[in-house]
Amino acid sequence: MGHLITLATSLNQWALDFQGNYERIIQSIAIAKERGATLRVGPELEIPGYGCYDHFLEGDTILHSWEVLAKILASEDTMGIVCDIGMPVVHKNVIYNCRVIVHDKQILLIRPKMWLANDGNYREMRYFTPWMKHRQWEDHFLPRIIQTVTKQIKVPFGDCVVSTVDTCIGVELCEELFTPASPHILMGLDGVEIFTNSSGSHHELRKLYTRVELIKEATLKLGGVYLYANQQGCDGDRLYYDGCAMIAMNGHIVAQGSQFSLNDVEVVTATIDIEDVRSHRTSRSRGLQAASSEVFHRIEVPFALSSGKFGETDGAMTPGLQVKLSGAKFHTPEEEIALGPACWLWDYLRRSRTQGYFVPLSGGIDSCATAVIVYSMCRLVTEAARKGDKQVIADARRMTGEPEDSTYIPSDPHEFCNKIFHTCYMGTENSSAETRKRAKDLSAAIGSYHVDLNMDTLVTGVRDLFAFVTGMRPQFKAHGGSGAENLALQNIQARLRMLLAYLFAQLLPWVRGRQGALLVLGSANVDESLRGYLTKYDCSSADINPIGGISKTDLKKFIAYARDAFDIPILTEFLGAIPTAELEPISETYVQADEADMGMTYDELSVFGRFRKVEKCGPYGMFTKLVHEWGSFLSPVQIAEKVKHFFFEYARNRHKMTTLTPSYHAVRFDLRPFLYPSRFPWQFKKIDEVAAVLPDRSNPAADKAKTD
Repeated sequence: MGHLITLATSLNQWALDFQGNYERIIQSIAIAKERGATLRVGPELEIPGYGCYDHFLEGDTILHSWEVLAKILASEDTMGIVCDIGMPVVHKNVIYNCRVIVHDKQILLIRPKMWLANDGNYREMRYFTPWMKHRQWEDHFLPRIIQTVTKQIKVPFGDCVVSTVDTCIGVELCEELFTPASPHILMGLDGVEIFTNSSGSHHELRKLYTRVELIKEATLKLGGVYLYANQQGCDGDRLYYDGCAMIAMNGHIVAQGSQFSLNDVEVVTATIDIEDVRSHRTSRSRGLQAASSEVFHRIEVPFALSSGKFGETDGAMTPGLQVKLSGAKFHTPEEEIALGPACWLWDYLRRSRTQGYFVPLSGGIDSCATAVIVYSMCRLVTEAARKGDKQVIADARRMTGEPEDSTYIPSDPHEFCNKIFHTCYMGTENSSAETRKRAKDLSAAIGSYHVDLNMDTLVTGVRDLFAFVTGMRPQFKAHGGSGAENLALQNIQARLRMLLAYLFAQLLPWVRGRQGALLVLGSANVDESLRGYLTKYDCSSADINPIGGISKTDLKKFIAYARDAFDIPILTEFLGAIPTAELEPISETYVQADEADMGMTYDELSVFGRFRKVEKCGPYGMFTKLVHEWGSFLSPVQIAEKVKHFFFEYARNRHKMTTLTPSYHAVRFDLRPFLYPSRFPWQFKKIDEVAAVLPDRSNPAADKAKTD
């Protein structure tokens, strides 16, 4: 019986934090050995951090990575355990994204990544070159700093596998799992029984299911054990790496870590029987393919992952089997919104060494969602503190201004929220009593330090200055002004709010007798940014934005979830409120409404965004798809007008995206111009020609909810 304990990790690494990254790696190895594991796998590029970007091109990054590895090898930490560690390596003057397999203070193999992630948020080919010599290897001559420690001059570099006394281990890196011809297929046919995958995979709403299914499929047909390790946390930009380290065997998930956590180090372990893999591989078709498969070079190591004696492993196998029967755990999209951005905000706050957050509350659902996400962060902090997380407690004490000998432990989310979260309602004569009250009630419900003010004197002062200089006094449209005057007067209010936000963020800690400053949070959702329904340099301009990658539709579902999960009844009022900017005068016959201003509903806007990015549709392609989706309740001509209106507004407002606040990435990221031929003459002409001849099959009474 080949019982062995395997371990995969999620580490909250930080780009260029070599000291902190080293400490977290060492801690994970120590936990692995405490649990009796003989194989430890860490996340991708864990020594320098995955998000170094152009710093990977610097010689310093390579040098410091080798220095950290030398320190790991010089210690006793790698004795009696095989460790899979990630770092960049320069081989023959080419930079590769590599895994370094070590054991007993020796480097067994340097395995370079063969298929690089190079779409969406990923730009790996900007820094690295893929290893193109599949199933081939070369000698890599080690730097002197490593030679001094390991007494090795050279080690194998390339597409090899590691053969222990009792099994065979193969390496697969992140993107390689997602490719059609994944390396694990040929490795498995050549007898590799354990696959390691070190990943730098970020969170997107509803993405985890795809990742889990690929891991299960990798071992379902092929048989084998799959160890998946992932980065967890914010390592320096808009991405949140969502951990969820996993161990799978023969198509079943036998151990799974958390997807969202404040832990800097998290490990998952499972005791498995390697004989289960061998019995799974007895099918004739698999045997025939394996018999003709090409051979991988094997690096032999005189070490067994299993004890070789029955009964010498601990009882860790039972929990693994229980997870296997219950299947993988998935959060709902609403839970993902509550947890992912909250963890990202915590990492950003503690690593920026600021004292808290500030957000202008408008009484609308977007700023409400931002505030509730901060409250969710406070809930996670107090939960971790109650469990004794020393790092969380230390960070909380620092940002709340506690002295070094303080015994303060954040135990109540409302109390902690009051210390680090500041909100403000910035009203004008165009604001309603309802939005002011909602903002105040929400603040009271979550515990934030709240300020309520009127800024009419500032707005009037700017307006008077313009009139004094030009001799012309702009008027709102409701008072007989032109469209240009109306828009300019709205923008004055919006931009003054941005100025006030930064003023209060800088000085509110001083007002409360504390040191430091606050980070300003933005509240523009992904749909409004796509449409350009925001004022450039208004409250959409902030330090960071936790909801900038989330659609209005998903945010409303999140608020409904949070109302019940967090016991915040006031959120019901936000769900029923009509979205409004409140920048124009309110009268008996007119109340400004976002959807009327935009000329489209938020549900329609969400659909436009999905087709533009996910389905990769241009104007004509989007029109043809929507004819099928909306044809039951809209005529082709009506659909054509909606599509043209969206692309016109998208194009003419695209310049606003150049100044958009860095946002938590949850959906949709791509690279596109910011100067367009906004009337798309060729594309719109084709749409009109086709729409004119298509039959009208719409039924006005059809359920328009289908636009969602």
